[in-house]
Amino acid sequence: MSPKNVAVIGLGSMGYGIAQSALRGGHKVWGRDVVEATTAKFIAEGGQASLPDYADIDVAVLVVLNAAQTEDVLFGQNGIAAQMRKGATVIACATVPPEFARDMEARAQSLGLHYLDAPISGGAVKAANGALSVMASGSADAFEGAKDVMDSIAETVFPLGYEAGAGSAMKAVNQMLAGVHIAAMAEAITFGMTQGVSPTSFIDVISKCAGTSWMLENRAPHIADGDYKPRSSVNIWPKDLGIVLDIADQAAFDAPITKTALAQYAKAVEAGLGLEDDAAVAKVYAAQAGLNLPSGTPS
Repeated sequence: MSPKNVAVIGLGSMGYGIAQSALRGGHKVWGRDVVEATTAKFIAEGGQASLPDYADIDVAVLVVLNAAQTEDVLFGQNGIAAQMRKGATVIACATVPPEFARDMEARAQSLGLHYLDAPISGGAVKAANGALSVMASGSADAFEGAKDVMDSIAETVFPLGYEAGAGSAMKAVNQMLAGVHIAAMAEAITFGMTQGVSPTSFIDVISKCAGTSWMLENRAPHIADGDYKPRSSVNIWPKDLGIVLDIADQAAFDAPITKTALAQYAKAVEAGLGLEDDAAVAKVYAAQAGLNLPSGTPS
């Protein structure tokens, strides 16, 4: 492994873990976030204190919210793409439409940069443990430029092609399933409560039965514990499932189950739950049914 100068832009629940894992992997890491306290916390843990000189950055990892933020970081008024040296690599992790990823790749390449379309999956814990799954596509040079950082932050890198867009397409498939699974879990756990099945009993039994899923096993305990501290917030899903449905519309593909799940997340946002853990979509079902969910850690 060759140590790299790495900038991680966006220190949310996933980005912070990525920055920690890159630092632990022996890289020199600049972490930057709009929340100054988060940046300061990372600096206190060993991150670089100075503002990065992007001409010296080997790899920039963008862990921002969406396509608009990705484009702004790269090509906005203070965009880093024009500041980076030729041959440096951009790893773009946000969930975005495939066509957008291809456009970003072309614009980056016009400046002599390598662009890896690299959406991530695994959650905050895996990010902190350097154990993410990455759905990656880009040129051979982009894969090579990203390799040492990827070795630090990911357990599995799925190489999906030598052009940006394929990684984002696979992420859309993953997010369709993940968003539906969380909503379905919330529906099932609250339905069980109407039949006298406690959330704890639901988890004990269903996690060992055919109806389980990774999302059920990961998120249902949040409901049982009454803990809605956001690991992944409700607000993520109107964005991500909106992207999925936009892609589906372009393909003339009907996705009725996804549309139904999206409607539930929209109701959760309307109820003021957008900044809570995405398991809080269960509160939509509970309110409709007049149920009292377990209480615990304040949301």
